[in-house]
Amino acid sequence: MRTVISKKGRVNLALAALIALAMSVALVAPVSAAEKAAGGTKIDVNTASVEELSTLSGIGPALAGRIVEHRKANGPFAKPEDLLAVRGVGAKLLDKIRDRLSFGGSKKAASRSRKK
Repeated sequence: MRTVISKKGRVNLALAALIALAMSVALVAPVSAAEKAAGGTKIDVNTASVEELSTLSGIGPALAGRIVEHRKANGPFAKPEDLLAVRGVGAKLLDKIRDRLSFGGSKKAASRSRKK
């Protein structure tokens, strides 16, 4: 079997080719919206999908689904505290994710915020 010699010893050439292939795929693989959101960018609670909301620390698919359902039933969220109306979102969780949230996506959200 052919080998490539390194400073630490012999490396299997097939293994080296496999590693090079994996690295090249990683460089050109598209990044999903959820992966971008996980990087620290803000997530618009009024337009985010279940997948995007699930990237927030402490929010799994079930809670993300409840947030989306609440938004559909009650209209857009105007401020972070509005999320407290969703079962499973408490003050501690809200404090943990507050800096990752935005509340655009609707003029109705802004008018609801002024009414409260």
